[in-house]
Amino acid sequence: MANLKSLVKDTAIYGISSIAGRFINYLLVPIQTAAFVAGGGEYGVVTNIYAYTALLMVLLTYGMETTFFRYVNKSEEDAPTVYSTTLLSVAGTSLLFVGVVLAFLPQIASLMKYPDHPEWVAVMFVCVAIDAFKCIPFAYLRYQRRPIKFATLQLVNILLNITLNLLYLIVLPALRLNPFGLYDDHFTLDVGMVFYINLVCTAVVLLCFKRELTGFRYRFDTALWRRMLRYAWPLLLLGIAGILNQTLDKIIFPYLYAGSDAKAQLGIYGAATKIAMIMAMITQAFRYAYEPFVFGKAKDRDNRETYALAMKYFVIFTLLAFLVVMGYMDVLRYVIRDQSYWPGLRVVPIVMAAEIMMGVYFNLSFWYKLIDKTIYGAWFSGIGCVVLVMVNVVFVPRYSYMACAWGGVAGYGTAMLLSYLVGQRKYRIDYPVKDMLCYVLIAALFCAGMMVANEWLPMWPALGVNTVLILLFVGHILYHDFPLHRLPVIGKYFRNK
Repeated sequence: MANLKSLVKDTAIYGISSIAGRFINYLLVPIQTAAFVAGGGEYGVVTNIYAYTALLMVLLTYGMETTFFRYVNKSEEDAPTVYSTTLLSVAGTSLLFVGVVLAFLPQIASLMKYPDHPEWVAVMFVCVAIDAFKCIPFAYLRYQRRPIKFATLQLVNILLNITLNLLYLIVLPALRLNPFGLYDDHFTLDVGMVFYINLVCTAVVLLCFKRELTGFRYRFDTALWRRMLRYAWPLLLLGIAGILNQTLDKIIFPYLYAGSDAKAQLGIYGAATKIAMIMAMITQAFRYAYEPFVFGKAKDRDNRETYALAMKYFVIFTLLAFLVVMGYMDVLRYVIRDQSYWPGLRVVPIVMAAEIMMGVYFNLSFWYKLIDKTIYGAWFSGIGCVVLVMVNVVFVPRYSYMACAWGGVAGYGTAMLLSYLVGQRKYRIDYPVKDMLCYVLIAALFCAGMMVANEWLPMWPALGVNTVLILLFVGHILYHDFPLHRLPVIGKYFRNK
């Protein structure tokens, strides 16, 4: 139980930075959707290019983040050498990537359907190379259990991004000033500036890693590097398949959807999925704390029981987040300023369901990482990706972005089930499946009630009904799995005297 408390504490700190950061990041949605109307397609450009960068992020880190945790916790390895070797490896591949991009920039931009704006591609690809390198010092902070600095740097990046976006997209146009502060009655917004802002923020955070990048002797251990690559390459395949499940629909959508409004449709889908960001938030915060926790605890006798409990609590609280978002959808929709994006909000529950499946799949993934059989993850994610592609290819031309949303559910659901079924044979963990399915059923029934209330009742009565349903779900959690006397800090006030 002490180990779970440590996990909860670290998750809370990482979660505060992730949740606060993502909440602040929500401000980008009303800012950018107010500046770029859906019909113009500019937000579709942002959605499309950021999908490419997410894929490139996986390629440029090639599993070395998880591999670092695996090897730095091995007693026979020298921790500083592991860190140094990982840093130099990722730095070298990132520099090579930037060189290739700059050498073939016109061809790459044309292939991505941006032949008139190769600078957009160059800026974002340089940015993603820096971000890939930053992953290693960020991982080092997690290894050292320094979540405060980790959280601070994440928030600095986001706050600076928000501030610069607000200045360029809202303040300067209102004052009729161009980016140089000069009066310009004909000043028009350039969507490419969003990418330049991202580069500035990334560079600023990199400068804050002076302590993590200096003060030690750099050493590249070739033998260690080869061992790490043998462990990492299946993780690369796993990561590619996993990120394709998240981003491939946004990458291939312009090639599959034949309508002239392809970028506008993609922008609507991209804006709507931002509402579902709460699931990505929770999963990311859990991952930041859970990954070093699992590898550090791998030798403990009670590890499997702890993993099972962690899975249960993850499912419970993601379902609670799902109900909160669904219950207050009528309020959250105002995050998107331009109502021309609102038709896309029907994908939100579908995308959130896919994100929950992704989180469950992430929890399940540790069995093959702990027995050094990461190739299984590559197979599971690859099969899930094939399912996603098939759904998109067959249905996007007819059903537009709705097919993208359901493709995610199909892809993650497939990978999740395969990992569970094979994992129970290779590294059995007695997950409380019946309890988790009970929570899923209750959440599904309450969600259906919320949808009926939102459809047939005025806004405020519907919010009242939805709030009651959320409180009933919380009551079920407190009664069955989180009695008040067991809660940290406040629990002492509910214990029997």
